[in-house]
Amino acid sequence: MNRFLSKFDFDIKRKRITIRIINLFLWIFVGIVLAGIWNIDERGFVVFITSIITVMGVAFFAQWSILSNITSSLILFFNNPLKIGETVQILDKEYDKEAELIDISFFFMYIKTKENHLVTIPTSVVLAKTIVRK
Repeated sequence: MNRFLSKFDFDIKRKRITIRIINLFLWIFVGIVLAGIWNIDERGFVVFITSIITVMGVAFFAQWSILSNITSSLILFFNNPLKIGETVQILDKEYDKEAELIDISFFFMYIKTKENHLVTIPTSVVLAKTIVRK
């Protein structure tokens, strides 16, 4: 996998995010294969999965920002406007910060201030604010 990602000239931190996404899909695939091997009843399994999806849908509706954070992190990942390790300044009327970008996950962007404080910012807020790359 690392050789394949090296062909696209990804840096090490971007490779780590890509490997996380691939691992998620692999675990889903393994779960489907195990369900087939264990001969789980399809109707019961479908009812179980739809129940879980329904509960998650209600939870996402109650916390819609979670879904927007995941979407925002995918936009940041594929659009690639920010690079891990660079200094960024978040322009906000109430909270103007300049810091080093540490990591971008599915929900948060992690930055380290000059005072060595780790600040987490939801990725949906990152797309809504003006960010200056230094």
